[in-house]
Amino acid sequence: MVEMGHCFSFIFTLTLLHFLHFCSAKLGVSTAPPLPILPLPSFSQLKWQQREVIMFLHFGPNTFTDSEWGTGRESPTVFNPTALNAAQWAATAAAANISLMILTAKHHDGFCLWPSKYTTHSVSRSPWKNGHGDVVKEFVDAAAARGIDVGVYLSPWDRHDRRYSHELAYNEYYLAQLQELLNNYGNVREIWFDGAKGKNAPNMSYYFSDWFAMVKELQSSINIFSDAGPDIRWVGDENGFAGTPCWSTINRSSLAIGAQGITRYLNEGDPEGTHWIPPECDVSIRKGWFWHKSESPKSLKTLLEIYYNSVGRNCVLLFNVPPNSTGLIAQEDAHTLTQFKAAIHTIFSSNLAQNCSLRASSQRGGKESAFGPENVLDNDHLWTYWAPRGGDADADADAGGDHWIEIRSQQKQGLRFNVVRIQEAIGLGQRIKRHEIYLDGKRIVEESSVGYKRLHRIKSGVVCGEVVRVRITESRAVPLISSLGLHLDPFWDPTGLS
Repeated sequence: MVEMGHCFSFIFTLTLLHFLHFCSAKLGVSTAPPLPILPLPSFSQLKWQQREVIMFLHFGPNTFTDSEWGTGRESPTVFNPTALNAAQWAATAAAANISLMILTAKHHDGFCLWPSKYTTHSVSRSPWKNGHGDVVKEFVDAAAARGIDVGVYLSPWDRHDRRYSHELAYNEYYLAQLQELLNNYGNVREIWFDGAKGKNAPNMSYYFSDWFAMVKELQSSINIFSDAGPDIRWVGDENGFAGTPCWSTINRSSLAIGAQGITRYLNEGDPEGTHWIPPECDVSIRKGWFWHKSESPKSLKTLLEIYYNSVGRNCVLLFNVPPNSTGLIAQEDAHTLTQFKAAIHTIFSSNLAQNCSLRASSQRGGKESAFGPENVLDNDHLWTYWAPRGGDADADADAGGDHWIEIRSQQKQGLRFNVVRIQEAIGLGQRIKRHEIYLDGKRIVEESSVGYKRLHRIKSGVVCGEVVRVRITESRAVPLISSLGLHLDPFWDPTGLS
């Protein structure tokens, strides 16, 4: 009787499971998304990543003295822009589709672009507006009028202030200025810290932990940039080039602001990293960071090269566009930015995969689930995605199997492209370690990580074919691809002859 009871119980349980599965299908119960893989980005980090290109404005006494690093002994009287117009800065950014601008509120020379009550080395002692001006306020107001977010850079190294080298006194002074900027100028979306310091500068410690804690207390949604994050990390160079691979994940315990020997680690990140600290690529549109009459903006070809090696490698690109000595962004710089925006639009506004058919190696939850390959062609590049089988949700899953997604032309002339775009659903973590791309069975790309966005310019130039297959050969967990694109870049000439 006991054995009969066990048998009946087993048959009943099996029947109930089949019944529940049948009911779920009939009732339209959805397959749950896969579990995220830690660490994950914050809401602020996701918003920052989607900006893709942001703007830096280096402006101060160096603009008038033809310098890059001021001595700190410059008189405030050198600062006298005759036509300063922050609205023109914002208009330039808006025309280039830039949604965040960062201003050097104080550079290494210690001169403050706002009337700080903690120093006289500021605009309050300059002839500009008879000492009644406030560049930071004009900058913030102009950005707000255009719907552009703002950030500030407050250099830790101060070559002017006498408190510098007196550790406690200077750290208190710096913290007081942080409070001024974050209390008096509205929402600041990014604050920039670095470890730049001359070789002969006094050996002094900065209380970064205290500064960061105060920043987060005053503005909890702000992103803090530095060599060590905590929200955004420096990419390790000032050329605008990220590494391959380039991971948003990294170990904060291995980083320190201003430390030597961590450039490659910053450049590539760490697939086993314990913190989500994505990289930002800072590079100037000119040779120098401040405006110099003798310099001209970089060519469109160079700017596109930077874009592919920054945004196209899972980074945000921070373009420095310095106002000139009149207080305006030079027309040639503004024109170059407009050209750059137009070129990006020309390349990426049309996805040649849009009217193609899609196939995939498998689909999480089966063909009726919400994780089909068609998701890679919609307009949501974060929260809709193709997910192959993998994990406990799929009884026949093989997490380490051969995952691929295929784009097949529906036109007789086939597909003609020279750029492939791949994007991961990073809201659930960065996963892909290695991937390959095939055209009609022939491998044309073999590469490493993906992240928010990976752009591959085909090394041989324009290619033509019927079927493009993206194959994931190694990943930290089941891969999730949110978007795929095939594009034709008319500016890309791999021969270098154009």
